[in-house]
Amino acid sequence: MTTPRTEHLVLPGVLTAAQAAATVAGILAVQREDGAIPWFRGHHLDPWDHVEAAMALDTAGEHEAAERAYLWLARHQNEDGSWYAAYTDGDPEAVTDRGRETNFVAYIAVGVWHHYLSTGDDAFLDRMWPAVYAAVEFVLRLQQPGGQIGWRRDDDGTQTADALLTGSSSIHHALRCALAIAEQREEAQPDWELAAGALRHAIRHHPERFLDKNRYSMDWYYPVLGGALTGAEAKARIEEDWDRFVVPGLGVRCVVPNPWVTGGESAELALALWAMGESDRALEILQSIQHLRDEDSGLYWTGYVFDDDAVWPRELTTWTAGSLLLAVAALGGHEATCQVFGGAELPVGLESECCA
Repeated sequence: MTTPRTEHLVLPGVLTAAQAAATVAGILAVQREDGAIPWFRGHHLDPWDHVEAAMALDTAGEHEAAERAYLWLARHQNEDGSWYAAYTDGDPEAVTDRGRETNFVAYIAVGVWHHYLSTGDDAFLDRMWPAVYAAVEFVLRLQQPGGQIGWRRDDDGTQTADALLTGSSSIHHALRCALAIAEQREEAQPDWELAAGALRHAIRHHPERFLDKNRYSMDWYYPVLGGALTGAEAKARIEEDWDRFVVPGLGVRCVVPNPWVTGGESAELALALWAMGESDRALEILQSIQHLRDEDSGLYWTGYVFDDDAVWPRELTTWTAGSLLLAVAALGGHEATCQVFGGAELPVGLESECCA
């Protein structure tokens, strides 16, 4: 294990240098030797949260560990370009959910681009390109005529046309990172540009094309976090439901009206706020969830039921810690994280009225 670089992970009221190092060590302690990062040892791995934790490792300079996480994905990719939704403890032979969820599959592009920007490793990008390409092609086979992305393909080949706003917003971000990778390799992908533009158009203008999940905070902020909504559109969306989802001093509700705040959603909202240029509010959100920190492990409890004063579930998850480290890294000016989540330097895609 290397000594984590924590200078940009120090944030008043959120992390000291020692606490940041402990959080990184907590994620590393869960990672298997083969690179897999499950939620916690004995629980399952899903590809999206695996990538989130790997990106957090890169923020601390743990590049070898992060690379092992990405190579795990490359080794265990299905022939159709996908990964399964859940693997017990990251064991590729112990699949517990054989569905292929499109936002899980697409997220590799975000992680690979983040790792490349963190390391400048061209050989890594070359090695991972086939996996990224196959993953994007799998996802786009489930894009619907209106631009939205069907959220799942079952093991028997049945494809779900229903689209999730959170998932499609995450895929929008992933497509932009995939296009950045393609540009770096000088391999133009015009079909991906059109797909990203059509998806962005659907997210911005056609909420009826997505399943109604507006009780969930992720559907509120993910169009901003995924870069589909920016500027005045992003600010208007966040302001509209701020009081509905944010519990002052405690964090962000996962779903209304449940009295349950969660660390992952809170950290992701903070990252979205930072991307909007609202660092002060982002800091307040991150400070508000420090009651979820477990000092013994350096990790964070998934959530807190405030009506019952109860930590629930009793899980210290790598992805919760990962999302917090990414938000802190953005606020701390970590260049790769700022480029990936700030979005200003990512390709936009070709939005048009073709899917109006």
